[in-house]
Amino acid sequence: MGALDTGDDKIELISFEIAEQEFCIDIRSVREIRGWTPATRLPHTPPYVLGVINLRGAVMPVLDLRNRLGLGVTETSSRHVFVVVQDGARVAGLMVDAVQETFVVDAGLLQAPPDVDSGSETNFVDAIIPMEGRLLSRLVVAALLPAETRIAA
Repeated sequence: MGALDTGDDKIELISFEIAEQEFCIDIRSVREIRGWTPATRLPHTPPYVLGVINLRGAVMPVLDLRNRLGLGVTETSSRHVFVVVQDGARVAGLMVDAVQETFVVDAGLLQAPPDVDSGSETNFVDAIIPMEGRLLSRLVVAALLPAETRIAA
């Protein structure tokens, strides 16, 4: 397990808690952090999609990140927050238990996650970061978001 080659010397990340575990994502994917608001459910969506909310006139899906990562289902409450992320044209809110901090790390600290058979073709974690006696898993924003709807030609 060597360090990942990211091409940059420093990486800015934002960390958050889900199910008493720490995760982080690249700060460049984050548009904003907003307080929890109830979502309007949509029929025939995956269980991790809580529904949609109105973000300043734009309808945006919100995801239960705990459920998406296979860590159970969140009992939603006003203490939860949405981390609004963007991947290309796709925007979504990721519901987390709490946002912790933003921080900068040397790219050399990032280590490839161990190769384990998760039974899933989706790799949500692309790096493990050992920091101050704890391990943070860096999530891949593009993998977390629902697949774009394909329209038949």
